[in-house]
Amino acid sequence: MSAATQPGFLDAVIDADGVVAPDRLSRILRVTRGELATASGLARDSVSKTTRLRTPATQVRLREVTEIINRILPWCGSVQQAFAWYRSQPIPAFGDQTAEDLVRAGRARHVMSYLSGIALGGYA
Repeated sequence: MSAATQPGFLDAVIDADGVVAPDRLSRILRVTRGELATASGLARDSVSKTTRLRTPATQVRLREVTEIINRILPWCGSVQQAFAWYRSQPIPAFGDQTAEDLVRAGRARHVMSYLSGIALGGYA
């Protein structure tokens, strides 16, 4: 997938109000809402109960996952491959933790900085 297709992914998972829609995101990632919650470091209720879907904490975490996947999408070839990288690829710079581990620990900013460095020609 090229950089030109990235907005399609974002358009598919973010609604007109700027809210990440967990049902859309889980469908595109081919996971259950429960698996999405786990991968995002959220409680299952955060992505399944209407009252919790739009809370700032839930939206921030879902947006972090979405932005990381969108960032690596051109390098991975598909959304599913990007999500597989997110969940399973150890990152040496972070003690071999995965992006998922880091996001769950509230360190998504570190992952984005790391990916920006690579995009600028830095080393993994």
